[in-house]
Amino acid sequence: MKKTYHGSCHCGDVRYRVQLDLAAGSRRCNCRFCLKTHFWKAFVMPADLELLQGADRRTDYRGPESQWPEGHVHHWFCRRCGVRCFTDGFLVEFGGDFHCINLCTLDDASDEELAATPIQYEDGRCDAQERRPAITSFL
Repeated sequence: MKKTYHGSCHCGDVRYRVQLDLAAGSRRCNCRFCLKTHFWKAFVMPADLELLQGADRRTDYRGPESQWPEGHVHHWFCRRCGVRCFTDGFLVEFGGDFHCINLCTLDDASDEELAATPIQYEDGRCDAQERRPAITSFL
């Protein structure tokens, strides 16, 4: 069941509200980008995310080696503290637009809720997001 959570970057310049069902699961990927940013994500639809503050305090990053078509993925980082609260994307398989929430930026999710959230591991390093990598303990 979806629950309302609030999240923010470290300095608080970027704040959001999201409707999210943590029991529906999350993902951790071993691609270079997700690994370096230690991104723990949960997918939500556009109607489930509301940016409350800081649209003008974000900067957008696109990796030079991305397989995504130009403009299909926006990695939003706070200009001040560098934390990525969420990524916006577009995939036909997802029905179009989506968001990936960085679960580590949820301010009011309890430790128990986060610990109980199922994790699906993605072998993004080998472009096999539906396959679990051999080693996941560092993700």
